[in-house]
Amino acid sequence: MKRLLFLLLVLCISCTNNDPIKFALAADSDKIQRVMKNLEAYEVQIMVTDANGDEFKFQVDDSNYFYPASSVKLPVALLALETANNYDDFDSRTMFQVEGDSVQTNIRREITKIFAVSDNDAYNRLFELMGQFEINTRLIYNKKLTPVRISHRVGTTNAAALKTKPVTILKNDTAQFKRIVIKSSPIKSLELNRIQKGKGFYRNDTLVSKPMDFSKKNYLPIATLHQLMHRLHHPEKYNPKVLFELSESDRNFLLEAMHKTPKQQGFTDPEYYDSYVKFFMFGDSKEPMPEHIKIYNKVGYAYGYLTDCAHIIDTKNDVSFTITATIHVNKNQIFNDDTYEYDEIGIPFLAELGRQVHQFYLNKKQQK
Repeated sequence: MKRLLFLLLVLCISCTNNDPIKFALAADSDKIQRVMKNLEAYEVQIMVTDANGDEFKFQVDDSNYFYPASSVKLPVALLALETANNYDDFDSRTMFQVEGDSVQTNIRREITKIFAVSDNDAYNRLFELMGQFEINTRLIYNKKLTPVRISHRVGTTNAAALKTKPVTILKNDTAQFKRIVIKSSPIKSLELNRIQKGKGFYRNDTLVSKPMDFSKKNYLPIATLHQLMHRLHHPEKYNPKVLFELSESDRNFLLEAMHKTPKQQGFTDPEYYDSYVKFFMFGDSKEPMPEHIKIYNKVGYAYGYLTDCAHIIDTKNDVSFTITATIHVNKNQIFNDDTYEYDEIGIPFLAELGRQVHQFYLNKKQQK
């Protein structure tokens, strides 16, 4: 019996030595272990891909729905840059204005806001520029990214309107042409597990005592989001036909926008500390991030769901990996009450997860 236990222990240690996720989840950290004690409630899913392309998964299941929140801004930003690259009279610096919006802007300005502070209005402007039908058609049929569905805007009234607003393209402050209104097909309900969530939700300050229906919400599962990030940073591993067609200038701009801190991109309000929208490794600290750690990422947080998808490069130790994870923190199972355990449980878990995976690869480097 003792020999059997010893062999099981050796096997367990061997697994953690070869799998970054198992290594991280076995860490002697309350930030990790309090989540591990109730995995069903927290709906944890994790993916990691190392520099060699080896892939590791934990509870990843595309059929188990989670709300992707602002993580959908990543594919929309990429599509917007590609759109700018496909027209002779329009590029990522060309000014445009959405009807009813007082802001005149361009694609680069909006993408900067998306990655620096996860600005909802910026995403919505790019959504109006392309429309639901074009966004989904290009992701699914051109880029072969499935499953995915981006059906609505975020943080605004009438978010799921099927018609886009007219967009005026400007040159030298003068209207050049107006993009026609685009109408998409009605949103169909998703047929997935866990699409009805919780035991109640608030609607106009009134508690509705039944599960909240997410069947017509955006859908961007871990596997799709993770592959999108990996394609961006390891294009050599993919068929060129499924890569986003970006100019070298736009690609360099995008990568800078993805990893720079809010302050480095002009957002000086004290609430925008270095890791404001970077959960992995540093999300539970407001201290300055070390310069040798570059985190190219997009987070999402809403309805108690926290998601981060990142490519992390440690230039000092020559370590890099892609990591994506989601966790749900909604103890009372009521939605729209603004009572979620983001700071107490969710962000600390993701921060420690990132640190432990980073440590796993540091250990491997030292063993060589």
